[in-house]
Amino acid sequence: MATLYEGYTLCGVGPVQNSSNIGILGVEQGGDIDHVLVTDSSRSITVYKVKGVTSYAMNTFLKQGQIISCPAVFNTQSQEYVVVTDDRVVRVWKEDDVNLEKAFKATVSADVLKVLSATDSEPVVLFCCGAVRFLDSLLASPQQPIEDVLTEDEIIRWSTIVKAEHQLVILFSTEQRGEHCLYVQRFNPNTLVKHRFETEPGLSAPISFSATCRGSNIHLLYLYLNGSVYESVLPFRSSSTGAEGVQALSRSLCLSLPLGEEKLMSGAAVVLDEAHVAVVGFPHPSAGACKDYLCIWNTHFQTLQASKEMAGRIYSQLWCYSGKLYVPHGKMLSVIPFDCQKSSLAAAMGKQKQTSQSESKSRSFVTSWTSQSCTDVTQTTEIKSRMSTRNVSDLSIIPTSAVEDVQAEVGEFIRRTPQADLQLAAGRVALELVSRSQTDANFYPQCAFLLLLETRYLCYSVCPELLSLAMVKKDFYLCQIAFQIFSDIPEAVTCACLKTILSTPDLEMETVNLDTDSVIFMKELTQAHSRSDEEGGQLNGFCPPALESDVSDNPSNKLQRDPLALDMSCPVGLHKGALLNEVLQTAYSDRSLLPHLKDLTVPQVIVFLQYLRFLYFKYSHDAHKQIRALRTPSISQIIDWVCLLLDAHFTVLAVAPEAKRLVFDLHKFVRSQVKLYAELGKIEGSLQVLKNSKQSEDFGMYAIQVIELF
Repeated sequence: MATLYEGYTLCGVGPVQNSSNIGILGVEQGGDIDHVLVTDSSRSITVYKVKGVTSYAMNTFLKQGQIISCPAVFNTQSQEYVVVTDDRVVRVWKEDDVNLEKAFKATVSADVLKVLSATDSEPVVLFCCGAVRFLDSLLASPQQPIEDVLTEDEIIRWSTIVKAEHQLVILFSTEQRGEHCLYVQRFNPNTLVKHRFETEPGLSAPISFSATCRGSNIHLLYLYLNGSVYESVLPFRSSSTGAEGVQALSRSLCLSLPLGEEKLMSGAAVVLDEAHVAVVGFPHPSAGACKDYLCIWNTHFQTLQASKEMAGRIYSQLWCYSGKLYVPHGKMLSVIPFDCQKSSLAAAMGKQKQTSQSESKSRSFVTSWTSQSCTDVTQTTEIKSRMSTRNVSDLSIIPTSAVEDVQAEVGEFIRRTPQADLQLAAGRVALELVSRSQTDANFYPQCAFLLLLETRYLCYSVCPELLSLAMVKKDFYLCQIAFQIFSDIPEAVTCACLKTILSTPDLEMETVNLDTDSVIFMKELTQAHSRSDEEGGQLNGFCPPALESDVSDNPSNKLQRDPLALDMSCPVGLHKGALLNEVLQTAYSDRSLLPHLKDLTVPQVIVFLQYLRFLYFKYSHDAHKQIRALRTPSISQIIDWVCLLLDAHFTVLAVAPEAKRLVFDLHKFVRSQVKLYAELGKIEGSLQVLKNSKQSEDFGMYAIQVIELF
């Protein structure tokens, strides 16, 4: 999962007339991870030290009439700053030089587009004509001739530098009469390869680029105004010399962002890691109009991981350095720290039991965005446009009609809508229903929500308020279905639902209709406990010996052979247990879940631990294997939750008198399990020795051998 932390203002800036960008030319990495260079469009270059939630600045100003042509960069090799003014004047200064007029400067023979810098490498100067020069070689002979790489009317729109394996690669995109190309400049050997972006009717040029190096490949991510985010993979080392001519740039669609009703004019995206991308300029899936958000999306699972509303207008600029996002908005530049757990959702899915074959088949019809071919982009755009119109015409009754009429219309809408259209429409319909339910206390179309969930086209990130609304309405059946379908529920929401379930009385919970299969599982599990008691508590002829520390002078204890023969009746009702089982199977990551578990009260923790102890006791006796059920928590999930609860409330459980007996019983149970597995380990070793041993004598047709194990 991803998290956006509380940000702070780094500096105030002003917008540029007739521009979609704020008055910032760029933000670049400074001398270390705590320093950044901010170049504004006026006459100042500022070095900020950003650490925690504090920052201080060192300003460098230009003389009146001079113009900064590109963002300043830091040369990590010489520990100097470099900037270009008035298109051709390269200025180099150190940290102590406040007046740039006294610093070193050199005038070159061609217009400079940008100075590109990478850590522990010499900066590279990119000229407007497409030629490149290393900074030192250029300053050694400033008036050296610069060749024209691009044609006369070809303009560079974006550029960056990528470093890996001590090698540098320059990427820059160009535009010429509506045609967009990507140039890849490699060094050692010196080659320049030209690629052409794929285009379709109605698909404009990319509006934002972000390049990273992973392994031996360069991953280029680029964003279009229609919300499509593509990725192209380029080899870091290539045998191509550029003599082959223009090459096609293969791509794959990795994310399709939601589009609001308003026409989008700009946006920006930046890669955070191999699974996460930060986006500005595109609407939040469940937010209203005229609201600007910074969002983090998971490209592997197509889910919204984190979002933060930004005050004022967001511009099409976004930078990322050392776990911090730099976002211009309104009249300020804000620093937003973030954290992305690598493949966190994939790891969280590992906490769930493996999906059965029947479940996999039932969900296989859900189309994956990542499997969509590039030729389907135009069709997808048309579907979005068509669904926007259809929602208005067919579901215009949602804001005013009665619950019964709305539910009937939603059901009819789902039946007559093709599957390809329904995948995009289900989220919009759910958002409209949730919006009215939040404002109208008498409106709650449960059947309509269930019909939308049954399409399996909804997830938490598409309609985040649905689960919270169900909890407010005490609609536990809807919560149960959502837990079964949603795989991207944030840990904070999971804990909020858990707290609501634990705080609801059992008598009230038993009146709620739940999934029949889950209730039957709980009923059979509790009945299995009764049968186990009648049979004397033995299973497969094994009864663990009493622990010495558990024997007392009480005669009743001498008659009790099993120290685990505790009061193991289910501490909660059947319906509450069924809901708790759904919580146990919810995807999560330990690091994100642990802080929210601390919000549980001591009585809630004790009840939950008692229920987990009950489940673990039943599972250790294999009672659950005798019950047929589609969804049941695994024993590893039960143990994980026990460990998390103990970690979150260790101090409280250690001092709370009401928790003493529970902790003691858990301790005694664990000791017995450890002793059992220790004995099993000895048997395993002996059997392994027997397996590896070879007969030294030929006993003929028949023999009796006595083997001493211990």
